[in-house]
Amino acid sequence: MGMKFAMFYEIPVARPWQKDSEYIAYQNTIEQAVLGDRMGFHSFWTVEHHFLEEYSHCSNPEVLYGNIAARTENIRIGYGVRLLPQPYNHPVRTAESVAVLDLISNGRVEFGTGRSSTRAELEGFGIHPNETREMWDEALHHIVGCWTNDEYEFDGKYWQMPKRRVLPKPRQDPHPAIWGATSSVPGHYEIGSRGIGLCSFTVGQPPEMLQERVEAYKKGQADCQEPVGKFRNDQVATFTMVHCNESNEKARQIAEESFVWYPKFGGGLIASVADYLAELEIEDAGSYQYTRDTAKMRDEGLMGHITMDYIWDSGAGVVGDPDRCIEVCKRYEAVGCELLFCLFNPYNIAHEDVMTSIELMGQHVLPEFAD
Repeated sequence: MGMKFAMFYEIPVARPWQKDSEYIAYQNTIEQAVLGDRMGFHSFWTVEHHFLEEYSHCSNPEVLYGNIAARTENIRIGYGVRLLPQPYNHPVRTAESVAVLDLISNGRVEFGTGRSSTRAELEGFGIHPNETREMWDEALHHIVGCWTNDEYEFDGKYWQMPKRRVLPKPRQDPHPAIWGATSSVPGHYEIGSRGIGLCSFTVGQPPEMLQERVEAYKKGQADCQEPVGKFRNDQVATFTMVHCNESNEKARQIAEESFVWYPKFGGGLIASVADYLAELEIEDAGSYQYTRDTAKMRDEGLMGHITMDYIWDSGAGVVGDPDRCIEVCKRYEAVGCELLFCLFNPYNIAHEDVMTSIELMGQHVLPEFAD
């Protein structure tokens, strides 16, 4: 099996904002997804983020997924990810959202899940950081139960429901593939131990950084006795920034502003959780320990090392002409990535340049990895 390629979207809206900036961002995203379907991309995924101005204006993605499902034929549609802690999304509402999308898309859904890793979102929704992994875990079991039982009831720590028939059921039998997102190495083991697919992160890092994480994930999969879903998903996906253009020089020039901005801003968002834990006087960061490591880097001024030179030299982004993009993508394949999420617009890449990038990737890069 060759590595597959997915489109990945935050839907950023760079300042200065005009009255129709968000409108244009959404219209462009839809047009790009339609092109991606035509060019043979495996899937289209977006985040679910709240309050993250400029970085991501994608807070209610299932409405967008419905539109894309209606305009496309083959491309699969991924929740990248649906936030499971309370009160972001009730497990029943999640089960229903995914089932409806699966029906209208004729079984094209990939169900990615996560728990959130920014202060703006956790604090904004009143969620205690130390409870998010437990909530995610509980919600996941309830969701699968809703999909796979005629009638279902649950009495968990965070959610309770008397016996009900949760409708509709998904088109895919027994249910769509389940994925989990994680940033830390121990988190990769946790995702593996649930028997679900891995959504990892290698933004602003060379592909080889993935190796240790994939090993932790595979160990988790090996230790998994009973997958949380009705079948095991053991696929490995990671996401990186991508810009392909006709020449290395042009690709680099177009990508630079966004490729440098995104990891720096994103790193700051992750570090914000460490600040929040400190304010709450929480000694044990638990499953958010990695946010303290990021905050330490920020405080020591190390965020600035992510320059375009670094990204270019280390392969910490797929950027260049088609040949160079193939070369960097081969490095992802070599460390065990099976599905590469391509962040085509990390911040402020013009629509026509993104369209060029999608087209060149589809024409030249994807065929190199076809089975």
